[in-house]
Amino acid sequence: MKKTIAIITTLDTKGEEAAYLRQQLHKLGAETVLIDIGVVGEPGVVPDITRQQIAEAGGASLESMLVAPSRKEASPIMDAGAIALISEMVAAGKIDGIVGLGGSQGTSNCTAVMRLLPYGFPKIMVSTVASGDTSSFVDIKDITMMFSVGDILGLNNLMRAILANAAGAAYGMALVDTSFTSVRGSKPTIGMTNLGVLTEGAMYAMELLRKRGFEVIVFHAVGSGGRAMEQLMREGVIDAVFDYALGELSDELFGGFRAGGAERLTVGAELGLPQIIVPGGAEHIGLFVEPDSIPPEYDGRPYTFHNPIIYVPRLNASEMKQLAEEIAKRLSGVKGQIKVLLPLQGVGRYSVEGGPLYDPECDQIFIEHLKSVLPKAVDVIEIDAGAEDPVFIEACVDELCALINDA
Repeated sequence: MKKTIAIITTLDTKGEEAAYLRQQLHKLGAETVLIDIGVVGEPGVVPDITRQQIAEAGGASLESMLVAPSRKEASPIMDAGAIALISEMVAAGKIDGIVGLGGSQGTSNCTAVMRLLPYGFPKIMVSTVASGDTSSFVDIKDITMMFSVGDILGLNNLMRAILANAAGAAYGMALVDTSFTSVRGSKPTIGMTNLGVLTEGAMYAMELLRKRGFEVIVFHAVGSGGRAMEQLMREGVIDAVFDYALGELSDELFGGFRAGGAERLTVGAELGLPQIIVPGGAEHIGLFVEPDSIPPEYDGRPYTFHNPIIYVPRLNASEMKQLAEEIAKRLSGVKGQIKVLLPLQGVGRYSVEGGPLYDPECDQIFIEHLKSVLPKAVDVIEIDAGAEDPVFIEACVDELCALINDA
């Protein structure tokens, strides 16, 4: 059965390149749907879905948009139209992958569509801006960003090679016979957060949970990871949660790069999912710095370097109390069974005895304050161990399984 790949771009400026990409996909055996999201210029190649169709699906006519054309006004309309039509094709099984071509504006438009397509559906963005910070384009979706190297403005030996590789990548992804689905198995799927200072504990938890028949999806809690986990909770893919790493809250409060956003930690409570929460890695923040340099405002604090450009300062007692209050606030809408497990000997590898951020007095202030402010509906269990110690992990797994069985 032939695979069909959608190509989305502005055909007034990238018609020649889109036609070549289509040709390469046809050579591989794929069928294509060429989608034009341009507005002003004439398309350089005839599309399968026209800009007029896109505009109408977005709630406006192309003619009205051309009266006083502006990117600011046109982009939301064209994005909405492309999202509507492409989502319909995906849901109907009419396309098996999508490739976008664009500069900064085109990348923004194409990835706005891709971010609303299902996880696991092949999404490739060939972009002039793919070697920079692509977080605003990718966000929490599995978009493959491919740097075009040269501007996507005319064919040449380099651009032909890039586009041929993009065709091969898209076709290869479409041929894969393993797809991601949200169909639930006989047991709940567990979402678990992790940080590098917790990895040994996370691996042990995975081993224990798999032995009990659970599938576990682990998320690197660096902002995007926690948000992706909570999106999959909303989509019904994740049924229970081992929220082992809360550094995303610390960074949200105090300006670290792992900030998890305003909804972090609220979704499981809102949905009523069985949930174990551990403040793993929350005693520090992560800051990008010049190699091996310390920002002057953090001078005098206990610290370490996660790597030469990630500086890790310890939070002080006042900040830890603020963190406790933020955790309590985000759990205030709890609907289901949630238990907070507190490792009394350190919330991560850096803060156990012998670690560079070891400060048991500060830890105790945090623990006592957290217990005093948490909602009464949240059970708290204290374990005299470090966050990665087997006895602590075993307790977390036992408590989570008990919550699942009671759900």
